[in-house]
Amino acid sequence: MARCTQLPAWQVLQEHQWEIARQHMRDLFSADPNRFERYSIRLDDLLFDYSKNRITDKTLGLLFDLAHQAGLQEKIAAMFRGDRINNTEKRAVLHTALRNRSNRPVLVDGVDVMPGVNRVLHQMRLFSEAIRSHEWRGYTGKPISNVVHIGIGGSDLGPKMVVKALTPYCRPELRVHFVSNVDEADLVETIKNLDRETTLFIVASKTFTTQETMTNALSAREWFMAGVESKDAIAKHFVAVSTNAEKVEAFGIDTKNMFEFWDWVGGRYSLWSAIGLPIAVAVGMDNFELLLAGAHKVDEHFRTEPLERNIPVLMGLVGIWYNNFFGAQTQAILPYDQYLDFLADHLQQADMESNGKSVDVEGKRLDYDTGPVIFGQAGTNGQHAFYQLIHQGSKLVPCDFLAAAQSHHHLGGHHEALLSNFIAQTEALMRGKTTEEARAELVAEGVQEECLDMLAMAKTFPGNKPSNSFLYQSLNPETLGALIALYEHKVFVQGAIWNINSFDQMGVELGKQLAKTVLKDMTGDELVTAHDSSTNGLLNYYKSLR
Repeated sequence: MARCTQLPAWQVLQEHQWEIARQHMRDLFSADPNRFERYSIRLDDLLFDYSKNRITDKTLGLLFDLAHQAGLQEKIAAMFRGDRINNTEKRAVLHTALRNRSNRPVLVDGVDVMPGVNRVLHQMRLFSEAIRSHEWRGYTGKPISNVVHIGIGGSDLGPKMVVKALTPYCRPELRVHFVSNVDEADLVETIKNLDRETTLFIVASKTFTTQETMTNALSAREWFMAGVESKDAIAKHFVAVSTNAEKVEAFGIDTKNMFEFWDWVGGRYSLWSAIGLPIAVAVGMDNFELLLAGAHKVDEHFRTEPLERNIPVLMGLVGIWYNNFFGAQTQAILPYDQYLDFLADHLQQADMESNGKSVDVEGKRLDYDTGPVIFGQAGTNGQHAFYQLIHQGSKLVPCDFLAAAQSHHHLGGHHEALLSNFIAQTEALMRGKTTEEARAELVAEGVQEECLDMLAMAKTFPGNKPSNSFLYQSLNPETLGALIALYEHKVFVQGAIWNINSFDQMGVELGKQLAKTVLKDMTGDELVTAHDSSTNGLLNYYKSLR
């Protein structure tokens, strides 16, 4: 298949970029009173406004041409029907099956995966309800009041983000904690005030060999056993999300309490699977299934809507427009919701681990940019951190803003102040402030003539900075599921057009492999000489300090 840069639409888009680069969004809005209506889409109560982008009808037409020429629709169909689109690992990519609320058959090698998905969902329901109803009790007969989830990467970021986002749906008497970092401080600070008798650990590792997870799990078991006489108590306080029954049993966990998931579930897409067990415990299985339902709604939208009205397709194409034609290297995720404080972290992994690739699906080196650097923070905090660079810096940073029209709380004036900033920031990025406007304001304030020119330039905002806005009624489980799925499919769209495999993560392996060698070299007092001078120097200086 031809590279995206060789497709006819790509060539025309390069020429078109020169035309758009000379236009300001102020003028585009002035020329078209209906721009918002034409460049926004509603999916139930969720509004996606993409009107504040440096695009015209011609831009969109060319981007849709690019999608067609890259075979996007066929690639979407291939994912949903269970083709092995993860070609390096020869796996299907079916996180969509995990939230397939229609329950229609989904085949992998001719076998319907839905009975297995439903079986694990039922197992999750029984377990989470047992914990929440106090039917499940610890080895001394006390109910569980603290659940500690031990995982890493997608086995941590997704569930942690969702539990934080759905805090209003959690019970204060049942707290869920997350440990991921192999740095002992993470585990120690989490468990130091917990009671062994009322704490349960969920150990999430597909192979039950992941270094960080198993190091933490073994230390958690040691902490637990320090106050317990019989190893049989482990079965009441540890459960596993894994596929390795032998190692789970050797750890001391009853394999009846092992929750399965499959090789067609990538780690960063796994919160919809049994990896989401801490979510079900925290908010209840009914709310977990609403989370699945919201994602399924987006799956159906993505699968069936024409490209021109398809939100993830538009998100992906507009992102490619800035990444590949304007040279934008980053994208900011800006939720105006404190409960979404971990959203940027999760999407950072979902995007950068998926599309941080430099070879195509055929193993050929790329000569064009792929995934952007994803960063962000909850508003309004970010406004007092990095917004300065976005507004007046020399780099182009496309932004996504997210907010709920209704808050879960009712402190007078807070939510209105929050949303006024959410809306105003998108307007400020688009409009900017000309030097003439800044000068006029300064004159009205009585600023002296000798300072006017300098201050007017300092207060000039170029504007023309692109953003998307997501506005919805409230942050509930269904809406959250929809938002996450929108970004998952946006990542797919971009990977499909760049012709890369968005579903492997070979880049995480090399450092982990070398760490095993370095760990061996750290033992003993002898001088290390087997590495380059810097690595040897670091190892030997560490030995002198320990």
